[in-house]
Amino acid sequence: MTATKNKKPFAMIREFHLADWFTLGNAVCGVGALFSIMTFLEMKDVRHVYFACWLVLAALVFDVLDGRIARWRQKTSAMGRELDSLADVISFGVAPAIIAYGCGMQGLYDRIVLAFFVACGVSRLARYNVTAEAMSQETGKVTYFEGTPIPTSIVLVLVLGVAAWTGHLREDLWFGEVRLAGFTLHPLVLLFALSGSLMVSRIRIPKP
Repeated sequence: MTATKNKKPFAMIREFHLADWFTLGNAVCGVGALFSIMTFLEMKDVRHVYFACWLVLAALVFDVLDGRIARWRQKTSAMGRELDSLADVISFGVAPAIIAYGCGMQGLYDRIVLAFFVACGVSRLARYNVTAEAMSQETGKVTYFEGTPIPTSIVLVLVLGVAAWTGHLREDLWFGEVRLAGFTLHPLVLLFALSGSLMVSRIRIPKP
């Protein structure tokens, strides 16, 4: 009985496919990006912004590889799909938003927009999972994305990386700041509003 109980914690690990480990690599990179930007906020060393941006890029590499490996090995599962969505929320939803906050988008309106962006990313992934399940039952294959995929937020991360490289952070952020009703809005944050809106749009993008 004891031996059986001891094996139970490892039962889920045995169910992992090779692609799932790459998905976990995606999630680990996303968490690493969060740690890096928090270190920047404490130490004010811009190198940590670079680290955060590079880690999100590494997460994208893992995200691409896990899909390719799953197709190559022809092993996919519902758990793998859910795992992928959770990792993507961290790496391409929460991490870009927190990097933006660390770079200077800290006004009340900025925070509202960044929270909207993350909420859109979560909604986009939930809708995709439901759509993918329905399509798989009908045709056996997912043929399109509805709304832009959440990894497209890498464009926002690259913009922030360039801003850090050129010294345009915090009070020197591109386009400055606007005061509305006593609260601050950095116009650059509107890129996140646009990205989030495209994620929850009805635009159909063919899936390769």
